Amino acid sequence: MPKWVLLTVFLSGALMSVLNAADTDSSTPAPPVARKIPRETVLHGETLVDDYCWLREKTHPEVVAYLEAENAYTAAVMKPTAALQESLYKEMLGRIKQTNLSVPYRQDGYFYYSRTEEGKQYPIYCRKPVLSGAEGNVAEGKGSLEAVEEVTLDLNELAAGHTFMALGVYAVSDDGKLLAYSTDSTGFRQYTLFVKDLVTGRLLPDRTEKVVTVTWAGDNKTLFYTVEDSAKRSYRLYRHSLGASSAPLLYEEKDERFRVYVGRSLSKAYLFLTSASHTASEVRYLPADQPESEWMLVAGREPEHEYDLDHHGDRFYIRTNSGGRNFRLVAAPVAAPGRENWEEIIPHRKDVMLEGVMFFARHYVLFERESGLPQFTITDIRSGKSQRIEFPEPAYAAVASTNREFDTNAFRYSYQSLVTPSSVFDFDIEKRESKLLKQTEILGGYDASRYQSERLHATAPDGTPVPVSLIYRKGLKRDGSAPLLLTGYGSYGFPLPVTFSSNRLSLLDRGFVIALAHVRGGGEMGKPWHDQGRMMNKKNTFTDFIAVAEHLIAQKFTASDRLIIQGGSAGGLLVGAVTNLRPELFKAVVALVPFVDVINSMSDASLPLTVGEFEEWGNPKNKPEYDYIKSYCPYTNLARKAYPNMLVRTSFHDSQVMYWEPAKYVAKLRALQTERNVLLFKTNLAAGHGGASGRYDLLREVAFDYAFMLSQFGITK
Repeated sequence: MPKWVLLTVFLSGALMSVLNAADTDSSTPAPPVARKIPRETVLHGETLVDDYCWLREKTHPEVVAYLEAENAYTAAVMKPTAALQESLYKEMLGRIKQTNLSVPYRQDGYFYYSRTEEGKQYPIYCRKPVLSGAEGNVAEGKGSLEAVEEVTLDLNELAAGHTFMALGVYAVSDDGKLLAYSTDSTGFRQYTLFVKDLVTGRLLPDRTEKVVTVTWAGDNKTLFYTVEDSAKRSYRLYRHSLGASSAPLLYEEKDERFRVYVGRSLSKAYLFLTSASHTASEVRYLPADQPESEWMLVAGREPEHEYDLDHHGDRFYIRTNSGGRNFRLVAAPVAAPGRENWEEIIPHRKDVMLEGVMFFARHYVLFERESGLPQFTITDIRSGKSQRIEFPEPAYAAVASTNREFDTNAFRYSYQSLVTPSSVFDFDIEKRESKLLKQTEILGGYDASRYQSERLHATAPDGTPVPVSLIYRKGLKRDGSAPLLLTGYGSYGFPLPVTFSSNRLSLLDRGFVIALAHVRGGGEMGKPWHDQGRMMNKKNTFTDFIAVAEHLIAQKFTASDRLIIQGGSAGGLLVGAVTNLRPELFKAVVALVPFVDVINSMSDASLPLTVGEFEEWGNPKNKPEYDYIKSYCPYTNLARKAYPNMLVRTSFHDSQVMYWEPAKYVAKLRALQTERNVLLFKTNLAAGHGGASGRYDLLREVAFDYAFMLSQFGITK
């Protein structure tokens, strides 16, 4: 029987036992035990005791030692699944076309695309000039694809010497000569801006740290960019002329609830500066060919009023929630765009959420959501005729793809479902039809007809129907014997996308049912759906999810001893909360970068996101909001009782949910759980919120998660 070395370290003068001696009853070592160092905080007359606050000391070597000990313990427990992990990895990798090409998009005389090469972790960004007089159907390999390729950016080269690499901004000047791009080499989502001369291939000396959004002016030499503060809030706008020694500060957002973003209309005529909180916004505009002119305000901010802008001809088109939570579309003259001149184009509709709008030279696209599903309505500006694109499946995801040309007769979009791989289409407004350009190729003989997708509804305790999307292999026996993976999110008004995953086939082909719970707090049914699952209504998110789980069991898709739940980030809060409420309902829980310490994090205004998110979760400094958050906070509500098997994963450089939240949660849970169920905690010490950045590394993380899930049912192959 292997013995584990007893590792002890000192922290603040207190002894912390990181690894105990080997368990005498098992070949599996005992888990790490974090020392309790109580820290007291008084809120509203209550004394809160946090025994594991010391884990916030990121630079202290003993904190890293504890995380590494947890990693070692997890590796030991998961060692019997090593062959399964490798098999899953090879299986999932075998479905991916490793050397591949994206669908090129046209912009200012070039076709831009990215490609991947077998064995390389990151994409390579390229372009080819449009040949004179050749329109060419690039999706079919004609026309400009015959030109010589120019590599604009190779992330594999930029990643050399780093364990992490992510691309932020990628913006080419109108003349095609300069590329502004930003990268993050830590995972903390803190990006450095560079400018590359695409003619010579050299980097210019211009460089800026902590950049968030970037756009070019029309003169091909002026950049506008926003930067973040110490709490990672995008709060300042600068104008930079290439080669200049300094950049003037143009705008600073003082209200800590608001963040600023700069962008440019598809028409390229105007720049927009948006300052937005979770519940209000205001927009300023500037002619793109007058970079030194004054930014003009459209409409000043008002509580609960959100709006955004697009441009066409002599008018601005404004999506606004004045008049209804689900937004409407109005227009105003560019010369006088104030609210007094707003003319209604599309009225507010109770059952249809207007999520966005995009204007082209001869048509515009409404991005809508109805009955929980995304819709596109295309309107020909000349004729006024409109058409909705029809989608064939009961549950799906559809989003705008890359559209960079204003003067075009096409709208490019991406469609996929639980069964259908990601597919890129062009909708032709003249022919009023969609043309498939490319569907992601799944190697190994994928046959969509073997799988069944469904959309059903569970009933929440208050009678609200909650949508559920499912996929399983045809021939499923509805007798409760199938293992089922249930995922959810339910925050910020973000709909949980119904997307395809070739990785998921490794579970489906082993008998799993996979379900997505579209709970309140998300945006599936418009803004009211979000409102019913945030602030003082947040518990609806959790009771919706439990109702979905119970419905799936009642319909015999699975049973409680066959049910695994998974959630990440705010979805990690979801699974943490429901596990406290109904631990007996689940066989196992997978929590990824989980937001589980709501009280403590929302009480610390120095952390990224905190102040801005008072409008999503509430502010613990307000007694009613404190009491409500305290009633569901996963960390606060851990109790001495039996919990299901659990895998918790996080990343050391996470800037959205700090690593110490899941670390504290696991340490406290270890001290409280009454049964010897598996509790694993794994930290990626070289990544951020999204996990590993390299595609092969990320695939190994998925294989690890799947091996944990499959091992719950004794599946070893």
